Amino acid sequence: MGQKINPLGFRLGTTQSHHSLWFAQPKKYSEGLEEDKKIRDCIKNYVQKNIRISSGMEGIARIEIQKRIDLIQIIIYMGFPKLLIEDKPRRVEELQMNVQKELNCVNRKLNIAITRISNPYGHPNILAEFIAGQLKNRVSFRKAMKKAIELTEQANTKGIQVQIAGRIDGKEIARVEWIREGRVPLQTIDAKIDYCSYTVRTIYGVLGIKIWIFVDEE
Repeated sequence: MGQKINPLGFRLGTTQSHHSLWFAQPKKYSEGLEEDKKIRDCIKNYVQKNIRISSGMEGIARIEIQKRIDLIQIIIYMGFPKLLIEDKPRRVEELQMNVQKELNCVNRKLNIAITRISNPYGHPNILAEFIAGQLKNRVSFRKAMKKAIELTEQANTKGIQVQIAGRIDGKEIARVEWIREGRVPLQTIDAKIDYCSYTVRTIYGVLGIKIWIFVDEE
């Protein structure tokens, strides 16, 4: 059967770069990995708690982490940063304190930067959040998928594929539905493809959303 590989890991070193940059001895590697997970979860939870915009989206496209001996640099790429920036210094400081508390790092400085991305709906994470919000409000899944595709077309991407799996519309038998617009060359390593998988908890059960966006060819 066709084996599916994560499109991001498949393209590492060609069109895709790592989201975490640091070096660790083999024995310490797992600690560093857990630390990264903690940082990402902490930021997402903070944003979720403090921000509730109309559609209930956090709008984080990705979180990049760079670690040096005495510094952890975190860059948050957001689609709608004004939510965090309204009273910027206070919000970011509070977030910094939260992360520091979570990590209890004494001898390392934390530095958090927020970067705005130009086309928020060209990013699969933000789109997945949008679809999740729609599904929670019991919009029919086809409508939600079509709307998501319309939104990406405004962000001039070359192709998109959206897949939803699980108990769609509360049916008893779980199934997988997908829809594709434009071209999504998953086998071409030179094609820059953005991918994300997202779980959404509805009242019927858990649905999985996967989104592939074909950005452009290098």
